[in-house]
Amino acid sequence: MSRVFNFSAGPAVLPEAVLKQVREDIPDWHGGMSVMEVSHRSKEFIAVAETAEQDLRDLLSIPDDYAVLFVQGGATMQFSMVPLNLTGPGDTVDYVQTGAWSKKAIAEARRFCNVNVVADSSDSNFCHIPPESDWRLSEDAAYLHYTPNETIGGVEFHYVPDSGEVPLVADLSSTILSRPIDVSRFGILYAGAQKNIAPAGITVVVVRKDLLSREREQVPTLLTYKVYAESGSMINTPPTFTWYVAGLVFKHLKAQGGLEAVAERNARKAAKLYEAIDSSSYYSNPVSKDARSWMNVPFVLRDPSADAKFLSEADAAGLRNLKGHRSVGGMRASIYNAMPEEGVDRLIEFMRDFELANA
Repeated sequence: MSRVFNFSAGPAVLPEAVLKQVREDIPDWHGGMSVMEVSHRSKEFIAVAETAEQDLRDLLSIPDDYAVLFVQGGATMQFSMVPLNLTGPGDTVDYVQTGAWSKKAIAEARRFCNVNVVADSSDSNFCHIPPESDWRLSEDAAYLHYTPNETIGGVEFHYVPDSGEVPLVADLSSTILSRPIDVSRFGILYAGAQKNIAPAGITVVVVRKDLLSREREQVPTLLTYKVYAESGSMINTPPTFTWYVAGLVFKHLKAQGGLEAVAERNARKAAKLYEAIDSSSYYSNPVSKDARSWMNVPFVLRDPSADAKFLSEADAAGLRNLKGHRSVGGMRASIYNAMPEEGVDRLIEFMRDFELANA
């Protein structure tokens, strides 16, 4: 059976070379045992974990004064872990609200501290990023949090905000490893795996080591960054299979030439898809051009009554999971690292054919 082009926002497409390696390792990995059966305390898996961390450090050029953690709970658990580990009761934190995920992060942070929303683009239905010069920063914020890419709305920061001496925290779930980034600009980076890293089940957290001992009293053990750092992320049984796949993906990205080469390909994929949308009178993208996402491209049809037909015919053509998020409707093509350029080309060709037949 031939593979389709999977445009899902997550769990998302994985590199075919990695899937082939996984297929070989599932029944027999290093001698008569499935990779899913190996103890996390075994020397074989310790080697997998250590190599994965080093490969991630190499890809992102992570400085030595940062810890790399592999935790569970998805990025959503980080909405709680960040304030629990960086603030005390009554502290103020700054958040930028540019879409559904930053809005969820804000709601969770409000359970633990005072949240100052420094900028909010809800007035444009989250289709732009407020100018940084207009942000209303607190004088005493414990940290500044933002979501570099809003997966649902397709809005992306193409710069790193200036937080001064305040630790900058970023939810990189849908853009991590899509291009180089200066980790030293951040206090904490976190990312759920299921878009550019691995199957769902693990979350990467990169935290500056001087921030590891700020947790509140009585924070649960499994919500404490310091505990993960001190235990090599093995305070309990970690999601070993997902960690193993993440390691394969890291090696795959290095073999492709690293993040510079990955970024060049991602920029090209996004540019050609936006060009196809903008040059059409049948499709449109609502996001301000200076804030369009490389990874998640939403678009709407001129005639919304044709949505179901578009999705049905796309599915038949092997172009799957193009339906937009239920909160915004329309279409969304998620074109993460593992989406081959051929998939984007096929989508563009289908869109042009559909327009000719239905406009």
